[in-house]
Amino acid sequence: QVQLVESGGGLVQAGGSLRLSCVASGRTFSTYAMGWFRQAPGKEREFVAGISWGAGTRTYYADSVKGRFAVSRDNAKNAVYLQMNRLKPEDTAVYSCAAVNRVLPGTDRTNYDYWGQGTQVTVSS
Repeated sequence: QVQLVESGGGLVQAGGSLRLSCVASGRTFSTYAMGWFRQAPGKEREFVAGISWGAGTRTYYADSVKGRFAVSRDNAKNAVYLQMNRLKPEDTAVYSCAAVNRVLPGTDRTNYDYWGQGTQVTVSS
């Protein structure tokens, strides 16, 4: 079992930055690829970013966040991060991290084994 806890959400003005953190329980964190997803009111949960297991040498981004967001991991701290820059009002959503026991993350939320409870990000215009 892996438990995931996100933090770092909040209210920020458009153009600002936030850094989300996701800390995992357990001693096998490095064997999980990690993903960040978000869900805005009335919309389906969508893929935002993902990072491969181990050293996290492979990263993936949704087109809508490419060049603005950066995903990273620190296996010594059992943590994955999402640095969000140049935020836009359309980035407003609940952001959740997810873990899957394989090398590469995927964009399909149904492939993930474990989920955090989410953290709210609100970007004002």
